[in-house]
Amino acid sequence: MQPLQPLQPIRSFDDLTAHLRQMGRRIRLAVVCGSDNSTIAAVTRAVNEGFAEVVFVGDCEQIQAQAPVAALAAGLVEYVPAESHEQAAMLAVQMVRDRRADVVMKGLLHTATLLRAVLNKEWGILPQGRVLTHIAMAEIPAYRKLLFFTDAAVIPYPIHEQRLAQVGYLAETLHAFGVEQPKIALLHCAETVSEKFPHTLGYGDICRRAAAGEWGNLIVDGPLDLRTACDLEALRIKGIDSPLQGDADALVVPDIEVGNALYKSLPLFASAKLAGTLKGTLAPVVLPSRGDTAEAKFYSLALATMGC
Repeated sequence: MQPLQPLQPIRSFDDLTAHLRQMGRRIRLAVVCGSDNSTIAAVTRAVNEGFAEVVFVGDCEQIQAQAPVAALAAGLVEYVPAESHEQAAMLAVQMVRDRRADVVMKGLLHTATLLRAVLNKEWGILPQGRVLTHIAMAEIPAYRKLLFFTDAAVIPYPIHEQRLAQVGYLAETLHAFGVEQPKIALLHCAETVSEKFPHTLGYGDICRRAAAGEWGNLIVDGPLDLRTACDLEALRIKGIDSPLQGDADALVVPDIEVGNALYKSLPLFASAKLAGTLKGTLAPVVLPSRGDTAEAKFYSLALATMGC
């Protein structure tokens, strides 16, 4: 299912939820072992908001006993029994391959168990040659719009080809969010290319490809530090001329350590709301952390829905 192009850029989680309601269509969500309270709350909210119907795969007896699930309309919920977490993960992945599911969501099972099914070389859902990566989306009270970044969860130290894929995924996501000309910053601790930091050596190539239109209407610049990527005054103070003009929509971080620290520090120190999803697979995969709230899981479902 392709989302309708919003007339105005989506600039907040409230905007996103309103847009999904206005679409008037439901994605089919396969939830693997989703018997925990926060997953049930997130999933039932997505159904009640009007943009999802759900298939619970595994742990069916525990889930059916939950009052929020029992209150769902019969035509919007389905149950697929499984004898183990491994079988549940396999069945959910097969539903995507058979085009019977648009999004997969992890419930109360180990991330590695679901990823083994997603990445299975025979029947998994990562096509050969595609890059699996993680995209996060943050609503930060001190920032004027949603801020996207990659990768906080999957690729430890991206090679150049993986960074190219990350830029492409970000461009695709931001265009779906109604951003006509997304601005993507390639992050570093300074604004200079250095052999001491090998990841910066490919930044020029990425910028040239973006300027040539490889990913459509897009502006990419780097290396920039986080402040100069998102703050025009910092650019002016440093005397840097950047086409982003301190107005980044998205960040490509150097490695998973930076991405993970950013992902965890934003809600802790800046009261940010966060969402995340995997990209590169045949269908978006939502892999929430055990510590994520029901709200965070719901917004991750909303972000994944935009990628269907």
